Amino acid sequence: MPSDLVIVYHRQPYEEVEIDGRIVRRENSSPNGIVPTLKSFFGRVGHGAWVAWKLADDPADPDWERVIEIEDSFGQYTVSRLPLTEAQVRSFYHITSKEAFWPILHSFKERYNYDPVDWPVFREVNWAFAEAAAAEVAPGGVVWIHDYNLWLVPGYVRRLRPDVKIAFFHHTPFPSADMFNVLPWRREIVESLLACDEVGFHIPRYAANFVSVARSVFDVAVTGEEKTRADFAPEGMALAEHRVPTRIAHGSHEVLLSAFPVGVDAAYIRDLAEREDTVARAAEIREGLGECKMMISVARTDYTKGNVEQLLAFERLLERRPDLRGKVRLMHVSVTANRNMTAYEEVQSEIEQIAGRINGRFGSFEWQPLSLIGTAIPFRELVAYYRAADVAWITPLCDGLNLVAAEFCAARTDGDGVLVLSEFAGIAVELSEAIITNPFSHRSMDSAVDQALAMGEAERRSRMQALRTKVARYDIRAWAAEQQRLFDAIHLPDAEPLAGDRPGTATSAPKDAA
Repeated sequence: MPSDLVIVYHRQPYEEVEIDGRIVRRENSSPNGIVPTLKSFFGRVGHGAWVAWKLADDPADPDWERVIEIEDSFGQYTVSRLPLTEAQVRSFYHITSKEAFWPILHSFKERYNYDPVDWPVFREVNWAFAEAAAAEVAPGGVVWIHDYNLWLVPGYVRRLRPDVKIAFFHHTPFPSADMFNVLPWRREIVESLLACDEVGFHIPRYAANFVSVARSVFDVAVTGEEKTRADFAPEGMALAEHRVPTRIAHGSHEVLLSAFPVGVDAAYIRDLAEREDTVARAAEIREGLGECKMMISVARTDYTKGNVEQLLAFERLLERRPDLRGKVRLMHVSVTANRNMTAYEEVQSEIEQIAGRINGRFGSFEWQPLSLIGTAIPFRELVAYYRAADVAWITPLCDGLNLVAAEFCAARTDGDGVLVLSEFAGIAVELSEAIITNPFSHRSMDSAVDQALAMGEAERRSRMQALRTKVARYDIRAWAAEQQRLFDAIHLPDAEPLAGDRPGTATSAPKDAA
């Protein structure tokens, strides 16, 4: 059955688990996250489809089910599963996406590795995604593509199905032209993105960077620009932009641009935080701390996340503040995401070495200053730790958004707690009431942590109230509503449905969530 909306994303829209020797598909266990949010759009259309990849020993196996029908709480929809070999996954994802694209997107030019890239394989995989989407989408329907590892899909879909509308959402940072243009495939990538009807980013800076890149490669005109609303334009912050481009033209084709951050499911986290067992678990954690203040940091093991820099700042804290020894603890969660990549293995090794040194230098039989956790904590348990913590310390060197910061604020239904946040996390332009720090500066990091630990209750509560208001206002439902408005807009090319009603611009104000 042709689909009015086709979502193209690398992950499958369900979890696969092995039970009694057979693979069972089950719905995502938590409503918090991007996959359940994307699936919620299927309830707004007649029929939806999802395109993802799945590892296959033999892609030519005639028994492989390429297209399956799914029925869950989001309704009935089709899933096209692209069988990729281990070699294709390694080339397309681990090498091209993670060794070439990822460092450039995050402005780590020195980590860029061009040599092992097999560009024909990247094209081949993107073409497979495009073919599957083109086969599923109904005439005039929308193909909605997600993230940088599918950069070439829009151009291929436009070639295969010129009758459909194409939207793209970028979940990572988008760098400046000087950085992006290191990529030798820049013209092919940008040309594909300009085939879209709409391209979305988290914050105005990323949209502005995309325009700069596009204008460096093609003759592109900015045909719409608006003043950024105050919530996304804090004075003096590294990623602030006071104006945001909303439309560009390439030849006769016009592309809508959107800058609106993905949020968390604030209502779900609030309800979870207020559960009796969560409150009891948080109290148990607090009791175990005694008089110690607890700082919490949660991130993947990645050179972009600033794990090493944060641990060095904690070591400096204990060196220069002997009065805090025995009175503060850091729970540092650093979850390894890509065990097959040398860069991440090196970061993990350095994290473990520094953690061991800190505990060896400053720890005692009664007190260990640092708890290093390398495995993911179940979300319910993590919410209890958010509630129990005095400070959330979120200091990436570069991050497209960072939803941990928003989760912490949403979980603080008690109205207390301090958020220390890197100004190079995309979400910092929204959560400007946090203590904003520069993770590249020892002085800034040291000052921020001192301020956080010394902050009085009145200031803590005032800041947290403002932070929680924004997290609720720009939650996942607000992002979904913005995406729906954009879909409506690209179906009405002669209308101006977004004028005066664009979240992220000065003329609109989304209602706060209940």
